[in-house]
Amino acid sequence: MEDPKNKEWKVLKSEYLARKPWFTVRCEEVELPNGNRIPEYYVFEYPEWVNVIAITKEKKFIFISQYRHGLEQANYELCAGVCEKEDGSPLISAQRELMEETGYGKGNWSELMVIGVNPSTHTNLTYCYLATDVEPVTTQHLEATEDLSVHFLTLDEVKELLNEDKIKQALHVAPLWKYIAINRLF
Repeated sequence: MEDPKNKEWKVLKSEYLARKPWFTVRCEEVELPNGNRIPEYYVFEYPEWVNVIAITKEKKFIFISQYRHGLEQANYELCAGVCEKEDGSPLISAQRELMEETGYGKGNWSELMVIGVNPSTHTNLTYCYLATDVEPVTTQHLEATEDLSVHFLTLDEVKELLNEDKIKQALHVAPLWKYIAINRLF
């Protein structure tokens, strides 16, 4: 299959509207290859993100639950977070996030997929990892702004959450379905 050959948009003007740790946004005037212009196109700049499908030696999937103010509800999620510059790689970020949020680590790690958060307006990617045979290595080390619970789920419970749309974070749903599909776990 050949790569798409769409032409890039030309940026005519770019101005930052906000530069905050969790809200950096710029407004651009752009020209499309056909000459049409969009006078106000908003781009959100974020650091790279990671998430982890973590499975214990006992074949339990490690999930967290936490309240998400945007949706005003608590949901099940994978362990996830931001790639910190000092980590050096998305893999190290993923390993750090799993350990901080759950106390689990070690195991066998592989990159499952890299997905765009929202490529039309967001600049970052999410690196999705599979970690098998993880085990407890420490206690949770939560940040002051984190309030989460750890849950150990069977494959059937994970499939039930997916089938009933009970995982709301799309960046977690995609790698879970991929894991189930490539392992033929239907």
